[in-house]
Amino acid sequence: MATDLIVFGEDWGGLPSSTQHLVRALATERRVLWVDSIGLRQPRLRLADLGRLWRKLTASARPTAPQVGPSDKDGASFRVLHPLTIPAPRSRLARALAARLLQRQVGRAARAMGLSRPLLWLSLPTAVDLIGRLGEGQVLYYCGDDFGALAGVDHALVRARELELVARADHIITASVALARRFPTPRTHYLPHGVDHALFSTTTAPAPELALHHGPVAGFYGSLSEWVDWPMLKAVAQRLPHWRFQLIGRCEADLHGIEQLPNVELLGPRPHTQLPSYSQHWNAALLPFRDNAQIRACNPLKLREYLAAGTPVVTTDFPALAPYRDLVQVAEGATAYAIALEQVRYTSEAAREARRARVAGESWAARAHEIAALID
Repeated sequence: MATDLIVFGEDWGGLPSSTQHLVRALATERRVLWVDSIGLRQPRLRLADLGRLWRKLTASARPTAPQVGPSDKDGASFRVLHPLTIPAPRSRLARALAARLLQRQVGRAARAMGLSRPLLWLSLPTAVDLIGRLGEGQVLYYCGDDFGALAGVDHALVRARELELVARADHIITASVALARRFPTPRTHYLPHGVDHALFSTTTAPAPELALHHGPVAGFYGSLSEWVDWPMLKAVAQRLPHWRFQLIGRCEADLHGIEQLPNVELLGPRPHTQLPSYSQHWNAALLPFRDNAQIRACNPLKLREYLAAGTPVVTTDFPALAPYRDLVQVAEGATAYAIALEQVRYTSEAAREARRARVAGESWAARAHEIAALID
């Protein structure tokens, strides 16, 4: 019998995380209550945090909303809860109050859905205080990032909560080998990311912005954050003035002036379903990461998505490249990176097909099947 899920993850919607991809696939056979983010740090007195707090408050005032899942025609088996809580509480009293507040809200929604002994899926260590409060049958910790190195996180608090969670979880699933090495072996399972192969490999028309250019175009999508090596990428763009560089995503870091270059375009965020209209038609897809603890532990979703699109990938080095190293161009430093881009400018259809074929069997449904075998 398929086990129902209560999932503590990020806010539902937007660019889907690995948790969202996996839960979507699992939801075809079970009921799911998704609990929007309860935070990984306390809010600060700044515009972005105040805006997020306002959105949380207004969302929590609305009733729990049914969402139509992959095989859910009326939204009865997949719900998203916008909880009102205390983000990342520190004191014992604040933790108890936050847990009690969440227990009432989540418990009420779970009872309304008829969930019985669900699996408690925690992608956020700050949800550890809910263990034992929701009538769960099992606890699963899904670790997709190194929270000790992740930007925008209260590192000390989250690592302390993570240690508590690891001690109490029945199953630990990690998205990279580096993360798996940190946890107890008998309960830890390495699960590589999947890919929506049909979405990224099915030929689509180029995005309007691509029709404006006749020269080579290199692109990147995702969070424009500090783990990208902006000084290096700026130097690459300066060395290749005949190339266009398209950057898709929300800007969350100092870009070191790259946005001022005439051959660089900041396109802002795009819906996930529109990304193939860019990536399929780039001459090269970019993974210009810094070498730090976060990147050494990561397994970026976009790597498999770039390969499913058939596009040549030029990347800095990091451990998760290992299964695909023969399909990508690894370059360190601006000069080598620029040379690699020129080398992949023209690629054969056979090479494109080899990239698509390598990840054809790595669907999110296949990854979800592995989790189902573990928890059901």
